[in-house]
Amino acid sequence: GTTGMPKGVLWRNADAVVECFGGNKTATTIDEHVAAAPGGLRSLPCPPFMHGAAHWIAMRTWLSGGTIIVQSVPERLDPDDIWGLVEREKVNFLLIVGDAFARPLLDGLEGSTHDLSGLLNILSGGAPLSAHLKEEFLGHMPHVMMVDGLGSSEAGGQLSQLATSGNASTGTFPWSPQNHILSEDLTKELQAGHEELGWLAKSGRLALGYLGDEAKTRKTYPVVDGVRYVVPGDRARLTADMVIELHGRDSVTINSGGEKIFAEEVEAAVKAHPDVYDCVVAGRPSERWGNEVVAIVRLKEGRTPDEAALLAEAEKHIARYKFPKAFVFVPEIVRSPAGKADYRWAKQTAVDAAAG
Repeated sequence: GTTGMPKGVLWRNADAVVECFGGNKTATTIDEHVAAAPGGLRSLPCPPFMHGAAHWIAMRTWLSGGTIIVQSVPERLDPDDIWGLVEREKVNFLLIVGDAFARPLLDGLEGSTHDLSGLLNILSGGAPLSAHLKEEFLGHMPHVMMVDGLGSSEAGGQLSQLATSGNASTGTFPWSPQNHILSEDLTKELQAGHEELGWLAKSGRLALGYLGDEAKTRKTYPVVDGVRYVVPGDRARLTADMVIELHGRDSVTINSGGEKIFAEEVEAAVKAHPDVYDCVVAGRPSERWGNEVVAIVRLKEGRTPDEAALLAEAEKHIARYKFPKAFVFVPEIVRSPAGKADYRWAKQTAVDAAAG
């Protein structure tokens, strides 16, 4: 599977072990890999195993001789089940998928008496995790390492960010080797401090490409100045101080009034308001703007809609031209079982609200 596409990505086993499953990058034999593997990993993946994040963590755990804990209630996310298993099975590594998993799990911690002292790492992968939710986790468990991971079926693991209390952020990652920013036309690599919004890319041990789709393979795995890269579809900048600013997926950008607006940026700004439980942003046709930004919002229980307050919070995080032109308040946000936003549903919801 790949990000929103019914295509298979072909990997060589040795490359997948290193780039997707946490294998040792310098090992040349199985014995060397086993000798370098960390011991004692007890992992609980919250998303379904159909999702790349859970699949990869399961493989990483197996390859290091660790133990995978499977939920007692696998049909849905059950916070009581998750935290009970963390305590009972001495889980030390918990995998979640962004805000959609974080919010209910945090709600499940309120008033909880579970002993979570053995939990050492919480990794979020597959969807953004808002800074204020990272802070909430650290407030409950200051001893835990909160890690944001960025990867894809096409690139394997790519970037990671460690959050600390009082210093959590969303969408920024320290640069690491094999990561690059390519120009919009995919003709050159952009150097640190550039102003242009480019494509996040990766070099090194890469997948062979898409199964049965040579044209898509050439587009996603371009060769620039003799180097083969993978470009999964994220727009980004590399700052002068070697920080990668991730702006979002090009596939969910909204062209409004001649400006490109990334849905994920607006979602993060709206979700920073304490009344918001969840939010997905989509574009809908507009006579004035071509397309206009619409925020579909689920409020926390007992809260009442206050668009002015949501815009005031958004102003702290994004430029005014990126503001939602409208809000649609819903009782539930539709997401995949793996926690990923259903942008087709969001767009249709935005259109239906304008019509009626």
